[in-house]
Amino acid sequence: MGNPHDHPAALKDLQDLICREQVLRARAMTPEERFESVFELSDFQIGMMHAGAMDRLGTLDATERWREVRRWMNCLDRARDFRSCTPNPPLSA
Repeated sequence: MGNPHDHPAALKDLQDLICREQVLRARAMTPEERFESVFELSDFQIGMMHAGAMDRLGTLDATERWREVRRWMNCLDRARDFRSCTPNPPLSA
């Protein structure tokens, strides 16, 4: 099979297959395993943000990197708070 990105239907089929596998894997987990996976994913995401801050700032100074991650998290908090305070939030698609 060629590159699925060249064929929209093939790409959609691949995405559906991946999603289905993820759902089946999650359904097979115990509640404790699912709970643990949340923390693993969170730790991974924080690590990615830290690496992204290092790359963006071009520094090895951990204090500066964490300051940048904190700034990003504050921005996300403000966006979330703004949406929750909107009188008529947009309808989800």
